[in-house]
Amino acid sequence: MWECPKCKRKFKRTNQDHYCGAAPQSIAEYIARQPEEVRPYLFQINETISSALPDAVQKISWSMPTYWKKRNLIQFAAFKKHLSLYPGPEAVEAFAQQLQSYKTSKGTIQFPYDKPLPIDLIGEITAWCGKKEGK
Repeated sequence: MWECPKCKRKFKRTNQDHYCGAAPQSIAEYIARQPEEVRPYLFQINETISSALPDAVQKISWSMPTYWKKRNLIQFAAFKKHLSLYPGPEAVEAFAQQLQSYKTSKGTIQFPYDKPLPIDLIGEITAWCGKKEGK
């Protein structure tokens, strides 16, 4: 077990990503708490999602930026080497062809920081999630 030296929480993995203390209260606060070199990616993805889902409620859920309308439509989170997008398993399956060059798992897509974000693709996935909301 690894213990965070700041908050004393214990984790199975050494140097586990987590929030020490209270979760952020807004997406802007979430982004502000991230390392400076990661923030441009977060601003880009947040702007893309916000533009594609203008009527969605922006909130923090599970300590992650979340766009919500009757349910969580899409979420994102920063990690040490990548940014994760959580559009759900149906979206990952629907866009599997376009996501071949990215690491995916059930409902998650990882975008490494050493590559430009595929903004158009993220916008398409987000819009798809918004359309699925009503069904």
